[in-house]
Amino acid sequence: MAQTTTETKQNESARKNSLTFEDQVIKKIAGIAANDIKGILGMSGGFMSGLTERFRASGDITKGIDAEVGEKQVAIDVSVIVEYGKSVPSIFNETIAAVKKAVNDMTGLEVVEVNMHVEDVMTRSEFEEKHRQAEKENENSRQLD
Repeated sequence: MAQTTTETKQNESARKNSLTFEDQVIKKIAGIAANDIKGILGMSGGFMSGLTERFRASGDITKGIDAEVGEKQVAIDVSVIVEYGKSVPSIFNETIAAVKKAVNDMTGLEVVEVNMHVEDVMTRSEFEEKHRQAEKENENSRQLD
């Protein structure tokens, strides 16, 4: 959890004010920023995640994101699925800039490190087809319950 502290002296007594953020908040900000990058098809929740977790539209925006949050600084790791044919180094640089800006603008925390792990590469049509299949499987499993 991140914490920003300021001290104010008033009539010789010091008051301590603080602003804190749950790690989940930082992950969510980073996830929204990364999902807006062209060339990133989706976030990935790690090797063991099933397709229904990866492609669920109502899924957790923080899936595939890890954050180490200190008092004034944060380091963020993202796992992504990128679109085939796109420049991964360009996507990486855009992701760094977007995540740093979003986290800093919203929290005042300095993002000291952004690491991106490309877990898969797919064409947009392949990604959309797998997304549709995962949605059908998810819907069928709900009907069985």
